[in-house]
Amino acid sequence: MHAIRPRLKAGFTLIELLVVIAIIAVLIALLLPAVQSAREAARRAQCTNNLKQMGLAMHNYHDAQGQFPPGYLTLLGGNAAMGAPDADTRDAGPGWAWGTLLLPYMEQSTLYAACNVDLPCWNLANSTGARPSVATYLCPSVPESSRVFDVKSETGATMATFSRSHYGACTGRQEPWAFPVDDWSTLSDGVFARNGRIRVASVTDGLSNTIFVGEHSATLSDKTWVGVVPGAIGCPTTKFAFSSCDVAPTQVLLHSGPNIGEAPPLIHPPNSRLAKICGMFADHPGGCNVLMGDGSVRFASSNISQVVWPALATRAGGEIISSDQF
Repeated sequence: MHAIRPRLKAGFTLIELLVVIAIIAVLIALLLPAVQSAREAARRAQCTNNLKQMGLAMHNYHDAQGQFPPGYLTLLGGNAAMGAPDADTRDAGPGWAWGTLLLPYMEQSTLYAACNVDLPCWNLANSTGARPSVATYLCPSVPESSRVFDVKSETGATMATFSRSHYGACTGRQEPWAFPVDDWSTLSDGVFARNGRIRVASVTDGLSNTIFVGEHSATLSDKTWVGVVPGAIGCPTTKFAFSSCDVAPTQVLLHSGPNIGEAPPLIHPPNSRLAKICGMFADHPGGCNVLMGDGSVRFASSNISQVVWPALATRAGGEIISSDQF
């Protein structure tokens, strides 16, 4: 009688195992971009919603105050409480920016109440109100996880600690903060300026053809919704060290370029390779979201026409812009 031999279990050979691993790796490589794309689409949708909320708040502010909020506030000439005017920008206190002024119209009345608007925004009494995060002012596509940053002087001294914003208001084509003057009325041709008092009737280009707010990622430089500290300076991150620092108003305001008398004229399209901290810049591939004056949100391509981009920044330039030119 023959003994029954146990049947050996069949297993994978090394070659078969390597083939299986290779197939799995290929599948992951195919699926990962699709997953990342879906996540970015969701983040971009949230960013779009943030801007729409700001647009609604802007118009509620206009209904209540008869004008859109100023880019930021300064007491011309300064005083003992607000400080002396900065020699370079003519800025003094209180410095509160458009983002703070919108808080009561964004269901943030409690936070607004914590800000004593009769004192400078950098006053120690306002440190509690100036630091909390406001979700509407944060784009989920921005990889920077810190929610506050130190506002610093040119010498590196900390002047205040403010909550971050990933958005800035458009002051027009040129940068009025580059001129040491008190009156910006002939320099800012957009909607948001220092001590601005722009009404709907002043936006003769049409609200749907005028940029109000655009993205600016902390990947490039620090921005805030709180306000402007005279004498402060903003600088690019180490990733964009080839770019240059700029004065305090650029932490709440942005512009499209060009400035008067520039030769050649310099335009800052979305996500410009020049990475100017006074321009719009997003972590979305190919461009950034912008809030138009009518409350709609458009995606502005990095390849947008350098004629169309500054035209969208002005409120009364008289340009005719087609909806397919973004």
